[in-house]
Amino acid sequence: MIVLAACSSGGFDRSDDAVFAPGVAGPSDIDGLIVGHRLMGAGEYDLALKAYNRAAAQQGLNVDTMSAIGSANLNLGRLNQAERWLRRATQEDPGFPPAWNNLGVVLMEKGQASEASEVFRRAYAADNGNSDEIRDNLRLALENLANPGNIVLEKSQDYNLIRRGAGDFVLMTDL
Repeated sequence: MIVLAACSSGGFDRSDDAVFAPGVAGPSDIDGLIVGHRLMGAGEYDLALKAYNRAAAQQGLNVDTMSAIGSANLNLGRLNQAERWLRRATQEDPGFPPAWNNLGVVLMEKGQASEASEVFRRAYAADNGNSDEIRDNLRLALENLANPGNIVLEKSQDYNLIRRGAGDFVLMTDL
């Protein structure tokens, strides 16, 4: 004896008494940069990088997204990738102090104090001297340049990474 079981003959039509999977969600209203900045503040750099990449997909590659991607890569220890993104950001907007500052931090981490001090000067000039973090980074880079044997690489932990948020420069993290 053969018993056959049959499913609903409704095919792909939605029936009122069955569970039906929803369609694809529409575009998100959540700003990936804001999410990324919050994740960076929480020390979740890999998740922040993913949020910044989503922001770049939504907004396009602009100075904010390139600088943010570079900063996340810096915190992940990916110095070459960070440098590449931050250089692109400074080319996109030469007057954007956070990108210059964060590029200087990358260069200091790579041991290139001479170029880093020049980059910090550009950041300080672009900011009109308003940022204590940039001033401190410039001072440390100049000290390192003047006395390279007296300042140990661990001193780079004093360099400040900054971001732009609501028009202000905010201390993101101490590296």
